[in-house]
Amino acid sequence: MTLPAIFGLAGLELTGDERAFFAETKPLGFILFARNCARPDQVGALCRALRALTRQHDTPILIDQEGGRVARLKPPHWRHPPPARVFGDLWDRDPPAAERAARLNGQLIGAELIASGINVDCAPVLDVPVAGSHDIIGDRAYHTDTTVIAALGRAFTDGLIAAGVLPVVKHIPGHGRAGADSHKELPVVTASLDELEQDFAPFIALRDLPLAMTAHVLFSAVDPDHSATTSATVVEDVIRQKIGFHGLLMSDDISSNMKALPGGFADRARDSIAAGCDVVLHCDGDLNAMQQVSAALPALSDHAAVRWAQASFLIAEPEAVNIPAATKELVSLLGRS
Repeated sequence: MTLPAIFGLAGLELTGDERAFFAETKPLGFILFARNCARPDQVGALCRALRALTRQHDTPILIDQEGGRVARLKPPHWRHPPPARVFGDLWDRDPPAAERAARLNGQLIGAELIASGINVDCAPVLDVPVAGSHDIIGDRAYHTDTTVIAALGRAFTDGLIAAGVLPVVKHIPGHGRAGADSHKELPVVTASLDELEQDFAPFIALRDLPLAMTAHVLFSAVDPDHSATTSATVVEDVIRQKIGFHGLLMSDDISSNMKALPGGFADRARDSIAAGCDVVLHCDGDLNAMQQVSAALPALSDHAAVRWAQASFLIAEPEAVNIPAATKELVSLLGRS
C-alpha cells in the first residue's frame, strides 16, 4: 500500500527512526528543504537513500526551487535563479526574449535538480497578484497580466520537463488576492466569482500539466466555510470543472508551519483527502506529526495512482544542455553584466 503523502525529513541524512517510518508507511514521495541540502553529492546520496526505501526509481522527490526568495538550493554549490517577476519585466521590453529566458531558466534549474536526484520542482507560481494583496506572493508571480503569466509559466515548465523534472503549478485556484500570509493565518478572499474567474486563466492555460498544489485560501463566493485545500466544492467545481485540471492534486503544506488550517494534523490530512486532494504535503520533518498524518490516511486511491503514473510518463530522456552556454545566454537576455 502506498500512502497518499509527501513527507519532509529533519536533516542532511535519514535517521534510523525516519528509515523505519518511511519503510513502513511507504509515502508516495518526499520533499526537501534547505535543511536537507548542503552539497550536491550529499543531496544525491540522500535521494538514493530515499528511493532505496521505496524501491521505486521514479519516487517523486520535490523541492521549492522557484528562484528569488524561494530557493532551497543556494550558492556556492548551486546558482541563485532570479525571481519570476524579472522575466515579467523583461516581457514588457521584449516578449520573445522573456519566453526564451524563462525556458532557459527552467532548463538550468532542472539540470541542477536532476543531477542530484530531485525530479519534481514546486514551481511555477501562476498566481495573479492584485493591488493591496499580501506580499507573500509578490515577485514570485511573473506579472499581473494573466496572458503573460501563462506564457512565461509555459516556457518555464517546458524547460523543466526538457531537463527531466516535473513542474508543480501553484497555488491553484489562485493565491494572488490573499490579504494575509497563509503561514500565519487563513486568508479570506471576498471577491465575486466573476472576479475570481479572471485569476483562473493561467491555470486554465496550463491545465494539461500533471501536478498542481492547492491554495490555503478561503474563497467566500465559492465556499464560505472551508479553505480551497479542504473544500470539496472548490476542488470539484472550480479546480476539476471550471479550470479543468485533471492531474495529481496535492495540498499545500499541512504541517505546523501553516497556521491557515484548523485542527490537528490528522484532521488536516483527512479533510484534505476528503475534499478531493490526491495527496497531502507535510513538510516540517516532525516525525510525531507525520505519524499522526499516516494513521489518518487511507491508501493512495486508484485515481491518484494513475495520475502519478501519467505524470511520470511525461519525462523522457532529458535534453542535453550546455550549462555554461545556457547560463551565458540567460544572463545576456536578462541584461546582466
